[in-house]
Formats: sequence, C-alpha cells, structure tokens
Amino acid sequence: MAKQAKTLEQTFEQLEAVMEELEKEEISLEDSFRLYQEGMKLLKECNDSIDKVEKKLMILEEGQEG
Repeated sequence: MAKQAKTLEQTFEQLEAVMEELEKEEISLEDSFRLYQEGMKLLKECNDSIDKVEKKLMILEEGQEG
C-alpha cells in the first residue's frame, strides 16, 4: 500500500515539535544533533512543497495572460 504524503501543515507541526525539543535545557549534544538533522530534513520538505505550489501558480498565471 502506498504511503500517503504529508501535508505542508503536518510537516510544519513536526518541525515545530523538533524546535521545542531543541529548546529544552536538558537535551544532550547527540540528541541536539539528531534533532537538527531531522529539522533540516523537514525544512527541505517544506521548501520543496512551497516550490511546487509556486510553480503551479506561475503556470496558472501564464495561462490567464495568454
């Protein structure tokens, strides 16, 4: 069965949870690094999703002008 893609909102929620964990004082260096990597991965997913939407909007705008 195919894995359903996360929505942009779900990815932002996960990113926010990672940031909250990173702000905790008792977090170890290893956990900080792991969470940093996870956060960067989530940020890339957000950027990719936003880029796709921007490209679709540009195509729609070009279609309306032509």
